[in-house]
Amino acid sequence: MSEVDAIIVGIIQGLTEFLPISSSGHIEIARYFLNSNLLPAENLLLTIFLHLATALSTIIIFKKDIIDLISGALNFNNNSLSYILKILISIIPAGLIGFFLNDYIKNFFSGNIKLVGLMLFVTGVLLFISKFVKKKERKITNLDSLIIGLAQAIAIIPGISRSGATISTSIILGHNKNNAAKFSFLIVIPLIIGAALNDILNGNFSESRIDISILIFGFISALLTGLIACKLMIKIVNDNNLIYFAFYCFALGLICVLI
Repeated sequence: MSEVDAIIVGIIQGLTEFLPISSSGHIEIARYFLNSNLLPAENLLLTIFLHLATALSTIIIFKKDIIDLISGALNFNNNSLSYILKILISIIPAGLIGFFLNDYIKNFFSGNIKLVGLMLFVTGVLLFISKFVKKKERKITNLDSLIIGLAQAIAIIPGISRSGATISTSIILGHNKNNAAKFSFLIVIPLIIGAALNDILNGNFSESRIDISILIFGFISALLTGLIACKLMIKIVNDNNLIYFAFYCFALGLICVLI
């Protein structure tokens, strides 16, 4: 892998981590169409760097909310403690699936473009439905957090957008669009950091041979595009324009299935 490949993959990761079009699905599609070894399995270290970059971009965008939550929790503020509890509940499903079914999950990342296409249809349907949900102002409950967490866990399958699935699910449950987007982005931070720490502690990338320059280029491109995409996604959700991405997912999904 070259520095140019790292930049391309970083851009794909940064944009598609936040936009509701599936980052993992687009990586699989890029591998297939470019007949490339973009982000091969043995380059797990780069994968970790790219995900940490998008986690950092989320932290930067929501730094005030995160600081307020931490400060409130340290002062035993019930609202802050309750919100943090909801975040922890939401990451349980994905955490359990990642821990117990990790080897099985790898089978999804074998270049099965038809699977990616079908899952893009699922993403599109969720985004389409969220457009026509009547406006409500329900607060996120612990049960809602678990349901959103299940949507996040299912998004492990390439083609199902994590942000699309969680935000759409939250909106369908009747939550304010701004709160839905914020919760969706905040719950991925501990998940990414936890997965990275797990790989580091288990030494899963110990045999990865990759130049430091590739890691740097990939990290920076993912971080910068992630910042742009995160801000853009917040505006898209608030403007109720997720349906345009539904059409994109339908079109790309159809292409993947037909080929």
